[in-house]
Amino acid sequence: MQQQSRVVRVVAAYVVIAAAVVGLGWLLTHPLAGSVGAWDDDVSRWVADRRTPGLDRVAEVVTFVADTWVGVLVALVVAVIAYVVDRSRRGPVLVVAAVLGHLGIYLLGTHLDPRDRPPVEILDPGLVPDHSFPSGHVGTAVIAYGCVAVVLALRLRSAPVRRAAVGLLVLVPFLVALSRLYQGAHHVTDVVTSLLYASAWLVVLARATGWLTPRDGRRSGSGPAPT
Repeated sequence: MQQQSRVVRVVAAYVVIAAAVVGLGWLLTHPLAGSVGAWDDDVSRWVADRRTPGLDRVAEVVTFVADTWVGVLVALVVAVIAYVVDRSRRGPVLVVAAVLGHLGIYLLGTHLDPRDRPPVEILDPGLVPDHSFPSGHVGTAVIAYGCVAVVLALRLRSAPVRRAAVGLLVLVPFLVALSRLYQGAHHVTDVVTSLLYASAWLVVLARATGWLTPRDGRRSGSGPAPT
């Protein structure tokens, strides 16, 4: 019964998050397309005017670490390591559910709320022209490197090492967001939406699978979760 209740809460949270993303996408492409859209475009032009060859290369590298196949590979490695270390299914469940949930929300957003890319030269070739909302790369970065951060936060014994590792991992999605803005692939509101929805979904799953369950007055990796 407790397991079923937890699943119901996770599904309900997912529906709310997905509906919020789709709803926001509709606002950005309909009632707010003129006001917010114009501001988004102005920011994209401002960023594009400040491009340099050096920054182009940096943005390309940062974008690479959040490519779909790279993110999925990172997530799979984390799932295997978490399974071996934790000796339970909660690590793989966290990673698989996080990745699939993110992909579902991303596909809903891009297909139900088609939005044109910023009106600047796009440095990432081959992108679908009306799939600007939300940012798949940013969502992937949050999910993949967020899962790594969750696992390491509860497994590294050295506090300084733990803080440094988690801090660097948390920084990755923000760097990816900046790189996608720089490359003209997305608007500001696209990347911010992905940062928010992917983070919310990851927190929901981390709590449901026991990775963020309080125990003995501190956060612990143990708790009610699939074994």
